[in-house]
Amino acid sequence: MSADDWRPGATLEVLRARAGLMRRIREFFDVRDVLEVETPVLGHAGSSDVHLDSLSLGARTMNGDERLWLQTSPEYHMKRLLAAGSGPIFQLSRVFRDNEAGRRHNIEFTMLEWYRPGFELEALIQEVVTLIETVLDRPLPAVRLNAYRALFITHLSVDPLLECPETLAALRARAAQHSDADTGEWSRDDCCDLLMSLVIEPLLGREGLDVVMDYPASQAALARRHIDHDGAMVAARFEIYLEGIELANGFDELTDADEQQARFEADNQGRLALGKPQVEADQRLIAALRAGMPQGCGVALGVDRLVMLALGIDDIDRAMAFGTARC
Repeated sequence: MSADDWRPGATLEVLRARAGLMRRIREFFDVRDVLEVETPVLGHAGSSDVHLDSLSLGARTMNGDERLWLQTSPEYHMKRLLAAGSGPIFQLSRVFRDNEAGRRHNIEFTMLEWYRPGFELEALIQEVVTLIETVLDRPLPAVRLNAYRALFITHLSVDPLLECPETLAALRARAAQHSDADTGEWSRDDCCDLLMSLVIEPLLGREGLDVVMDYPASQAALARRHIDHDGAMVAARFEIYLEGIELANGFDELTDADEQQARFEADNQGRLALGKPQVEADQRLIAALRAGMPQGCGVALGVDRLVMLALGIDDIDRAMAFGTARC
């Protein structure tokens, strides 16, 4: 630790500008009559996502010693509010993801998440674009819609949605070409994630904003699945990129309780196969879906990254008061 480590990573000028951007976000939703909510940072269940590492802690509660999870997203609690009849809601919350550190990552960060009952995916994409333009206080020069499949064919000459040995071999070869990893036993999703991160993402969001849609069905997470224009089963979700940075991840939300339970169980099997600890599935979310969550769309947006873009900052440590290294 150096003698100056007590100082914040962001300057006071940046912190004042950041506060102004947060006010702008709240005003955006206020004029649209979207209710601001607060949900717990600690919960009895964590994210089962195979590719997310949750943090947990032991707590003494009225039920005795319990294990509670720091939320990777406020998603589960917000969906329970939707099922309870909240209508459209948004939240600016602190969330936690273990093993995420770097110029664009911090273990604890601020997430903007909102849900629009009754919205189709296209309407939510337009609202996200409008919010980004509002926060940046400038129009975007272009907004481009891209199919996940088309990006891989254009930039890597391989169709990621074809499930056959030849495609898997091509994906493993491309992944090995762009990394030092031994990819000989990698799954299709592992290869696609690496290639998306190292090859395609840096090309996105240049001179405009890129929306990537129709991810592989195996990457649906908590989104619905549907048949695309080419007859392939895909995930009804999108991600938004600006200046090579992933900003937002949106879903046409899954409302089927049985399907959600099956995905939780499949996630934990996937975690077991990778040697990761299993995560307690959120049975209260399953009960809320069974009670009837309205159909609609939701999206999560990284606020610290949006602050970086708005203020021309290239390191997340300088966009927040105290990053993990200083806390």
